[in-house]
Amino acid sequence: MIRTQRLAAGVCALLAALAAGLAFPAAASAGEPTGEAAPKVDLVLDVSGSMRSRDIDGGSRMAAAKQAFNEVLDATPEDVQLGIRTLGANYPGEDRKTGCKDTAQLYPVSTLDRTEAKTAVATLSPTGWTPIGPALLKAADDLGTGAGSKRIVLISDGEDTCAPLDPCEVAREIAAKGIGMTIDTLGLVPNTKLRKQLSCIAEATGGTYTSVQHTDELTDKVNQLVDRAADPVVTPVATEGAAQCADAPALKSGLYTDREEFGQQRWYKVDVRPGQELRASVSVAADRAVNPGHGVLLRAVTAHGREIVRGEAAGNGRTDVASTGLRYPKAQSDDEAPAETVCLQVTNSFSAASGVKTTPGLPVELTVDVVDGPSQASDVASFGLGRGWWLLGVLVLTGFLAGLVWGWVSRWRVAVWRTN
Repeated sequence: MIRTQRLAAGVCALLAALAAGLAFPAAASAGEPTGEAAPKVDLVLDVSGSMRSRDIDGGSRMAAAKQAFNEVLDATPEDVQLGIRTLGANYPGEDRKTGCKDTAQLYPVSTLDRTEAKTAVATLSPTGWTPIGPALLKAADDLGTGAGSKRIVLISDGEDTCAPLDPCEVAREIAAKGIGMTIDTLGLVPNTKLRKQLSCIAEATGGTYTSVQHTDELTDKVNQLVDRAADPVVTPVATEGAAQCADAPALKSGLYTDREEFGQQRWYKVDVRPGQELRASVSVAADRAVNPGHGVLLRAVTAHGREIVRGEAAGNGRTDVASTGLRYPKAQSDDEAPAETVCLQVTNSFSAASGVKTTPGLPVELTVDVVDGPSQASDVASFGLGRGWWLLGVLVLTGFLAGLVWGWVSRWRVAVWRTN
């Protein structure tokens, strides 16, 4: 039995290993990158009055942003469609209603004309308010809803000044549309309130938050995010688990997404042929306030209900996601034995905090991979070490012999010292 307990960072490692490190079938499978649509990036730059402050490498924040943008435009891959949107760049007045509409598309999301884009950036001058929420909504429209990677990179030096339109809620709204859009945020000031707001925006869409205080850091990070947009995109395929195995959807190798009520269980089916190995992992995200004490269980059982293997994860306290996984090798058969239907059960023990809505269910991401198994099923039954037991045994024996030799040498040296 293989049991894993992964929270937050462990999710990334497990899903990366299963989704990126393992070979999927040659034909297009669920959750595979297609690489057909061009990746799109919209750089959203804060051009509010506070960008005049001169605290980045002896120059203004605006000067640092312009320099970084010019270098990023030079390094943008040819296959990336890039656009630039501003917030607070045009209205210098005191009318809040007008200031909170001050967001404009400086350069459209399209095949990049570097000279034209640099010319547009050169015209920018710190001006007005900080309408982050409205700018994110417009940026989402800039990128559209088609296939392919879509990424917003928000660069700001201050909090949104246009409440009650909470930019964090705007980010959640964008994520709820299911269009695969990621928002990454960069803060130019080491301010606690700014960090919390930008972190919330990024986390709502699976993006990242970074605090940058130097021009070269800003350039490197934006370049990194633009390059990341060009990487192949794996889009989870929506599925709907059943209340019992008999009615469960049949899954093949791929990445799937579903929703599960608090304390609910969902069933899925996978066919595993002799000589193959089933590898599965599940992540359940706490996308709202939950009570302390929670867990996730992933079980593989036969069609008759006998448990084969399970993976569990449990925690207590604040968490954003809990994840676990399992592996099941099907022994090779001499005859043409039919595939075995393995039922996967996903159960969570999250409970809603007071006043928190229980619907829709919690987001569930399920990774399934069926690959050629090891030469013997027992290779993965030894607490997950497989053939690593041989190496462990050699290391133990080597350590034991080294200890004996060192003890004998030490006693000999003591005896010689006493004699002399």
